[in-house]
Amino acid sequence: MSEKPNFAHWATLAQKELRDTPLSSLDRDYGGIPVRPVYFGDAPEIPGVEPFTRGVRATMYANRPWTIRQYAGFSTARESNAFYRQALEKGQKGLSVAFDLATHRGYDSDHPRVVGDVGKAGVAIDSVEDMKILFDAIPLDQMSVSMTMNGAVIPVLAMFIVAAEEQGVPQAKLDGTIQNDILKEFMVRNTYIYPPEPSMRIVGDIIAHTARHMPKFNSISISGYHMHEAGATAVQELAYTLADGMDYVRAAQAKGLDIDAFAGRLSFFFGIGMNFFLEVSKLRAARQLWSEIMTGLGAKDPRSKMLRTHCQTSGVSLTEQDPHNNIVRTTIEALAATLGGTQSLHTNSFDEAIALPTEFSSRIARNTQLILQHESRITDVVDPLGGSYYVEALTAQLVEGARALIGEAEAQGGMTKAVQAGGPKLAIETAAAQRQARVDRGEDVIVGVNRYRLDSEAGIEVREIDNAKVRDEQIARLNEIRRNRDEARCQSMLAAIREYAAKDEGNLLEAAIEAARARATLGEISAAMEDVFGRHAAVTRVISGVYAGGYAGDPEYAAIAGRIAEFKVARGRSPSIFIAKMGQDGHDRGAKVIASAFADLGFDVHLGSLFETAHEVAAHVDELQVDAVGVSSLAAGHKTLVPELIGALRDRDLGDVIVVVGGVIPEPDYEFLYDKGVAEIFGPGTNVLSAAFSVLSQIEGRLSNR
Repeated sequence: MSEKPNFAHWATLAQKELRDTPLSSLDRDYGGIPVRPVYFGDAPEIPGVEPFTRGVRATMYANRPWTIRQYAGFSTARESNAFYRQALEKGQKGLSVAFDLATHRGYDSDHPRVVGDVGKAGVAIDSVEDMKILFDAIPLDQMSVSMTMNGAVIPVLAMFIVAAEEQGVPQAKLDGTIQNDILKEFMVRNTYIYPPEPSMRIVGDIIAHTARHMPKFNSISISGYHMHEAGATAVQELAYTLADGMDYVRAAQAKGLDIDAFAGRLSFFFGIGMNFFLEVSKLRAARQLWSEIMTGLGAKDPRSKMLRTHCQTSGVSLTEQDPHNNIVRTTIEALAATLGGTQSLHTNSFDEAIALPTEFSSRIARNTQLILQHESRITDVVDPLGGSYYVEALTAQLVEGARALIGEAEAQGGMTKAVQAGGPKLAIETAAAQRQARVDRGEDVIVGVNRYRLDSEAGIEVREIDNAKVRDEQIARLNEIRRNRDEARCQSMLAAIREYAAKDEGNLLEAAIEAARARATLGEISAAMEDVFGRHAAVTRVISGVYAGGYAGDPEYAAIAGRIAEFKVARGRSPSIFIAKMGQDGHDRGAKVIASAFADLGFDVHLGSLFETAHEVAAHVDELQVDAVGVSSLAAGHKTLVPELIGALRDRDLGDVIVVVGGVIPEPDYEFLYDKGVAEIFGPGTNVLSAAFSVLSQIEGRLSNR
């Protein structure tokens, strides 16, 4: 097409979108250089028109910029509320709530399995009263609220609805998104509660309820972000995310819903990493593919075919070493997300590889977006990279690669079946191990980590959460709620949830709303469904050969493997290690990578199950008689859980077993852990070969001192 007819077509669409705003108001002038709000070449794609490759709206940011939606939540509802209100005053446009891991996994704060998790990595929510405090003085009829919740999605959404009602806001006026994306939990994030099939029923019930009663609310945010963070390639993230979306659409259709009645309220969530042009192209490819997929599933309304997405800059790309470099990394990733056409964005704080962000680092993260919106001038033009030979080629290649993987999932009967078979999870774990080997060998350069390192690191301020204090406050509020509620009514509502679940009839969200009104707690509502559905337990496994393949011919790798072989000859066995994940943190990328690499080197590796307690880990160590325990910690529970483990080992006369810790550990906590008996600490960015060398030396030293 020539430029003139394309522009005329676009102008018609844009004028409808703008209504009373003159189209000429979008024209810009750069010191005598006229700038149009959109440019066209020979490609047929037009912004705001199927397949939406160039954007879901005709005018995109030229008319209205993306929403700044920072993901936040920590400690108590009261502290998080104060943080939210301050952020809104300083330019944030929407809320995105982070819940603590106890809440994600459906446990009340007084449950014995969550001692180290309450108020860490998110806000603790046990009841409607907590939810009311969380949104105190925040008008829910005016504010868009996103909630990252999957496992305990039924009680959390029910409590949000009831809290809004008691604020005077009916369901029909609520605007926002609930993540409600359970399939990716079974692949990567692991904050599931129930097995896949009943979990999919829950997804369908939420889509059905919101379609009927909450027309402004997005019933699901289909997430590739957590796949990205677990190590998925761009093609894997694209394919598995969209294939998940296909199964969610089918689940809603199975409830009798017409696809055009709900599809316009589906949204997506992608991670944005450091491969700048690839990430831009990934978002363009996602829109093109989703339009194609939804057409195939029977959608007629163009709004049903629009892939609208939130994005978050990568957490995995953040480094503990030379952490101010992370400000630059986040800026590059934020620019990729916006040039790719995201609808909203969270920018990570530079200190998140070390601890929860401080107010100072959060301000820089938020201002990164404000600077892009107001100073960079990228909002002047729709899809400014459209037509780039490189971007168009990458977009086409991503579309082709993702189509092939989606076809593989469809051949297995859809993504739910593929997830149950374990193929996507294994593929992502393999990609993560390959990536780690490239980083450790220096093939993928990370400035300040494997090249251009500082001789010494200056300390930075970190946020500290008093886990015990938060838990005590939550337990006191729980006890008060249980004392003051109508117990007979509460138990009757919980019984109704069990009945709905058992008979596979009725809407579980609607039953949970009644239970929440009766002041049933999050843990009680979750347990009522667990009584019928059961609690899912994943099978853990160690990948072999991937890490070794990346180190073929490497002398350092060969030297460590040789030392382990000599150990085996001398002692008649290999050095052994138990890799533990304690608490409710399901992010297991680091644990899986270490387990795979150590096994390839020749260690006898035992990979524990997710969500174990310190006493359960100690029992495994006792039974297996391993030389060392490696604790993987990402959710700030290390100061509670690691000393508890060391105490449990000593109670079993296993005090000489070496304990090492890896993950997100703030530097000020190192001395605390060493004083408690930890032998080594490996922060983010640690070279795996260096860690293996250190652990082997610790084991050899321990055995020689016997």
